[in-house]
Amino acid sequence: MKKSTIAAMILGTIGGILFALGMCMTMIPEWNAFRPGVIMGVAGMIVLLIMIGVWRKMENKEPIKLSGKTLVAVLIGILGSLLLGVGMCLTLVWSHLTMGIVIGIAGIVTLICLIPFVKGLK
Repeated sequence: MKKSTIAAMILGTIGGILFALGMCMTMIPEWNAFRPGVIMGVAGMIVLLIMIGVWRKMENKEPIKLSGKTLVAVLIGILGSLLLGVGMCLTLVWSHLTMGIVIGIAGIVTLICLIPFVKGLK
């Protein structure tokens, strides 16, 4: 295994755990830790962004160039994730089963559409 892969795995795990724990802290009212949860979630996102830079540097890859297509791909990813999350909340938290399933499927389809958008069709 390459050093860059190990570094990405370690930083990705640390960042993912921080982010997930921060999300749990903000979403579970019994914990009463909204503000620390936001701080921990932001810390996780920062570690994940650092991981991207470290991995690209170790692989001798060029920095990511921001273009219109990159921005649209990020926005589609955010939209798909939010739709999937809202669908899950509707289904699991607020007991709106049908509407949650429909919105969740729309989110999954949106995320699947990212693959041909980014990779292109041949």
